[in-house]
Amino acid sequence: MAVRIKSQWYDEDAERSLEEIAGAIAFNGWKIAMEKAINLHGENFVYENDQQRLAVIAEYLIYEIQIVERQTHGALDNEQRRTLITSLALRLADHMQENGKDLLGPGEHATAFVELLNRRAEEYSELSFTEDGPSYPFLRHLGFVIQQIMGASQENRWVIDQVMDKDGLEVYKQLKRIIRNLFM
Repeated sequence: MAVRIKSQWYDEDAERSLEEIAGAIAFNGWKIAMEKAINLHGENFVYENDQQRLAVIAEYLIYEIQIVERQTHGALDNEQRRTLITSLALRLADHMQENGKDLLGPGEHATAFVELLNRRAEEYSELSFTEDGPSYPFLRHLGFVIQQIMGASQENRWVIDQVMDKDGLEVYKQLKRIIRNLFM
């Protein structure tokens, strides 16, 4: 299933704030993460419940934030990048709160997402990312955390391979295009 990405501004000549750009990235990032979670199910991996599915989406979102941070490293100064990433993280936390409430009921879903993001950001900071994209360890980390969420049942045993070999790279390519188009 291909997700439709909107990565071009309606009025290309208008100035955009970093917060507006973060909002557009968050909108597309949420769609991509959901599509990848659905894709795992379509590849015959099994979710036990909605909480597990939402946790997989959260991991894809965190991976996406890491990609955006790395991709904008040379293009923005530290303060601009901090503004962009903070705005992006807060928008995605809002999506997690809204969808967590719909699927799981009341709770601090946004807070839990931000706490997880902070832990994962530290883990990803140790992993390399080059001009060609995420390194093998970078992709392996994403695959590993998703495999931990989905469990080691017979059906989910190879989810790490699906995430590393296919889905993680596709997410990177989609975000690279989105970032390039939104900053043009």
